[in-house]
Amino acid sequence: MSRSPDLLALLKQYFGYATFRPLQEEIIRDALVGRDVLALLPTGGGKSLCFQLPALARDGLTVVVSPLIALMKDQVDALQASGVPATFLNSSLAADESRARLRGLHNGEFRLLYAAPERLMLSGMLADLQCWGVNLIAIDEAHCISEWGHDFRPEYRQLAQLRELFPQVPFMALTATATERVREDIVKQLKLREPARYVASFNRPNLTYRVSAKTGAYGQVLDFLRAHPRDSGIIYCQARKTTESLAEKLRADGIKAAPYHAEIAKDERSGNQEAFLRDEVRVICATIAFGMGINKPNVRFVIHYDLPKNIEGYYQETGRAGRDGLPSECVLLFSPGDVQKYLGFISEKPPSEQVIAREQLSQMVHYAECSGCRRVELLAYFGEESAGENCGACDNCLTPRATFDGTVAAQKFMSCVFRIRQAGSFGVGLNHIVEVLTGAQSERVLKWGHEKLTTYNIGREHTRSEWAAIGRELIRLGYLRQTTDKFPVVELTNEGRAILTARTKVTLTKPVAAPDKVVSHVGEITCDELLFEKLRRLRKELADARAVPSYIIFSDVSLRQMARLYPQTEAEFSRISGVGASKLRDFGAQFLEEIAAHLRANPKQIFADTSFTQKPSTPPRGKLTETVVATLHYWRSGRTIEDIARLRDVKPTTIYGHLADAADAGEAIDLDQVMTADQQTRAAKAFYQFGWGNLTGVKESLPDLDYGPLRLFRAVKQRRPS
Repeated sequence: MSRSPDLLALLKQYFGYATFRPLQEEIIRDALVGRDVLALLPTGGGKSLCFQLPALARDGLTVVVSPLIALMKDQVDALQASGVPATFLNSSLAADESRARLRGLHNGEFRLLYAAPERLMLSGMLADLQCWGVNLIAIDEAHCISEWGHDFRPEYRQLAQLRELFPQVPFMALTATATERVREDIVKQLKLREPARYVASFNRPNLTYRVSAKTGAYGQVLDFLRAHPRDSGIIYCQARKTTESLAEKLRADGIKAAPYHAEIAKDERSGNQEAFLRDEVRVICATIAFGMGINKPNVRFVIHYDLPKNIEGYYQETGRAGRDGLPSECVLLFSPGDVQKYLGFISEKPPSEQVIAREQLSQMVHYAECSGCRRVELLAYFGEESAGENCGACDNCLTPRATFDGTVAAQKFMSCVFRIRQAGSFGVGLNHIVEVLTGAQSERVLKWGHEKLTTYNIGREHTRSEWAAIGRELIRLGYLRQTTDKFPVVELTNEGRAILTARTKVTLTKPVAAPDKVVSHVGEITCDELLFEKLRRLRKELADARAVPSYIIFSDVSLRQMARLYPQTEAEFSRISGVGASKLRDFGAQFLEEIAAHLRANPKQIFADTSFTQKPSTPPRGKLTETVVATLHYWRSGRTIEDIARLRDVKPTTIYGHLADAADAGEAIDLDQVMTADQQTRAAKAFYQFGWGNLTGVKESLPDLDYGPLRLFRAVKQRRPS
């Protein structure tokens, strides 16, 4: 697709970027020609720009439906700092301020208006909208309109009336996560007309996913925070009391922390949120009430103190880390006790909700206990195929869990299931089987005479939690199945009967262990850390003076590039990612002076290519996946990238990914077949400037090159020696 110089010029002028993120340009173009759009972009994927840039590309008013007051203020503050005329209307405004903004809207002074659905649907507001030249209606967090969504809000249903009032105005519905069912419901409820549909990859390569055995939760959290003394993050807890007690303990240990949950007084809750956004509080201990509308790009970690209820919620919550693209950690503390606690909660739900809740919990437990790549598991949940089997950025890929010969354990467990079923006409749950194996004298064991079984007390070599983990793995392997009834029972499958009869060897994975040391990965920008800290302090001073969060001034990405490249002139400073015309005018002189003062007292640091974090670990040589091998075969037969993509019914970017995996594994790939000599020279210079780990920075500096060729170039140049 050819690119409009005007759009790119607007992108650089107002937002400081030289190129679009994936799908942004396509979405923007559809909106500008008047087409309805449904866009599913993951957290941090640049949803807001999809309606902000069209608002600048033509006259008229873009109306943005936003569910949270904090989100409106945050986005409007950021837009105004970038020189964009934007405003919001909500209940937080005094009457005189609200009237002043309404006058500005009548006078055509604004390009964007943010408002909640309740405010928009007031009769007086609807009448005003029809006088303001509305050219686009964007519904943010569009999943709120669906009863099947994870955050349904009945007031969103009223928005369908806007279609009747504005039949010729294009609608744009945006969300970070939605199942196919929710997407169809969004289209139906908003009455979208043959919308262009965009679903971006759910992969967040800068996030490292870890699951650790919960062996002493508070101590584990404290150790993590002390190992990351400058980082801010979120700790999600299931219970409101836990958020308060955890925050109190952390404060007693010298860590600035605050709680957040729905029952904290509104003023205190808002104050804690604002303190977190402004980096006055480093850690927020929160329930799931804290999340939507939190646009803090430098959240460096998300810790789940308790087991999330479902994969979708977990993905949403971990997605609040690393929105700026820099490396960030996602840690889940897992305990089998949490599983039993949730099963108790589920039993109190209406019968119609229990089956779904148990299925969702089972998926979450499977993720926590799986031995394979966690990224593959997450992407598979959302129906997305991963390009490789080793992401290099989860605990299982970085430090594969040990396996053991579980034949005896599997035989004992499955025999116990068989004997219990043989002794009566009913099945039992996982916990009961564990009780029989470990010789428990519980009421149910004795009532049903299961202490007389030959499998009673034969499992003394493992603890109850270990047996429970073994049972769940046998379920995952397909040797056992667990029903979805109100009282789920465990049964032998045909595969399990065959294993039991033939005494086939069974290999099992050891349970999750305590956390390993943190390793860096994709997205890291090595820089002059002393200068970076000086620039952070300057940013905080400027932000406090304007009563806005620090990231409104510049992101951590921008500061790290400044502390690596040492810009000396306005022209050099303007080439930093995130520096638009307005920010160059407002802040350029202060930051340039800070950099110059630093260089008067300190020498420049030289950053070789290797000072950047390399690409994540890759599949070992000789262990390419079948799909990569197939692509490699076509490639060596002389076919082009486009030819292979058509043959395999995938996108060209996927084929580039396959070839990059092959190069990582040591296969020879000729770059001359996909890039000109000039393109290779410019790519080499860009990677030297921005670092091998900062693909986004490289891409922004080379707008004529797509991510696919750049990924392949990096893989070839970093290929491990034979």
